[in-house]
Amino acid sequence: MNLSFKNIAPFLNTGENRASRWLSYFGLGIGVLLLLCSVQMYININQLLKERNPKKTGFDFISVTKTITDQNMAKDNRFTEQDLAEIKSQPFITDAALLRSNQFKVVASAGQVIPFSTDIFIEAIPDNFIDTVPPNFTWQEGQAEVPVIFSSDLLEMYNVFSSSWDLPQLSEKSAMGIALFLNCDGRNGERQFRSHIVAFSDRINSILVPANFLDAMNKQLEAKENVPASRVYLKTKDANNPELLDFLQQKNYHVNKDKTKFGRIKQILQAIVTGLAGFGVLVILLATVLFSFYLQLMIARSKENLQLLLTLGYSPQWLSKTVAKKWIPVYIAVVIAAVIATAILHWGFQHFAMNDREELSPFIHWSVAAIAVLLLFISVAVNFRLVKKLLYKL
Repeated sequence: MNLSFKNIAPFLNTGENRASRWLSYFGLGIGVLLLLCSVQMYININQLLKERNPKKTGFDFISVTKTITDQNMAKDNRFTEQDLAEIKSQPFITDAALLRSNQFKVVASAGQVIPFSTDIFIEAIPDNFIDTVPPNFTWQEGQAEVPVIFSSDLLEMYNVFSSSWDLPQLSEKSAMGIALFLNCDGRNGERQFRSHIVAFSDRINSILVPANFLDAMNKQLEAKENVPASRVYLKTKDANNPELLDFLQQKNYHVNKDKTKFGRIKQILQAIVTGLAGFGVLVILLATVLFSFYLQLMIARSKENLQLLLTLGYSPQWLSKTVAKKWIPVYIAVVIAAVIATAILHWGFQHFAMNDREELSPFIHWSVAAIAVLLLFISVAVNFRLVKKLLYKL
């Protein structure tokens, strides 16, 4: 027989408990709306807080140190090779390198050109972590001249305070033309080298020398090899990755908060959005439970009529599908209404709150529509399974 729901509608007692039925519809709609809005807002957060500055290599490089406290200030807070191996093993870190420093005293001067001398620190790191490495940034044993990569920040600092010392301000080009002299002094002797700046680094705030020069001087002047480093440079695809920030916090590592401020904001906002999504799922579950009570009561009150239909030869499978079809249009209407409401709210957020920022599309993300379709399928499937289970108990 080919019968529709209208043919068996008189056999179902659906006239009562309309309040619970409409409450379940309303709860389902609110839950779906909260879940879809949470997913869309999560996507918006990722798009708004992504790295704003273009990356030359597609990676972020950040400097990490161990946090110094009153309790550990008397200990050795440098990074060892074991620390480095642990850092490299993390899936969200592409690479890491120790930024080794001099263990001997270094005094830099510029001769008669700039009558000024000062104690400085020099450091070394593998070349692939430096943003600008000219071909002449090399040194061999016996070579009297040492190339130096200077931090752009240090040059800017010098220019800010040079006038108070009656010293000339320098451009990058003029600074690279000045001959420098490095006096390296340690327990095992003293060495003097000529030097000049071969490049400026925007990435590493330090005075960099070739790694083999630093290792050789540490060994010759202080008899030290494989010296632990106070800083480690991390190479990662996203310095704002919440997993990276959690790892640094757990290890009590210090990082420049300005470099990762967007990641910390993202963590807070994502936690709020996740909470709203969880609440939306809870509302959907409660609405489903309330609707199941309505179905149980309806089928219980229609028990005799449904048993009559089964006696007349209608199969429980066919009867289940026919009864369950009654609510498919309702589910479709609820989900479509939630999608439309989500699209309107997202457009309002993008247009009014964000002033039509290019990072955000005025349309909802495709994944939001996919989740809506998935929720519709789950609702229909749960409804059919529940009706079928109740009818088979008759």
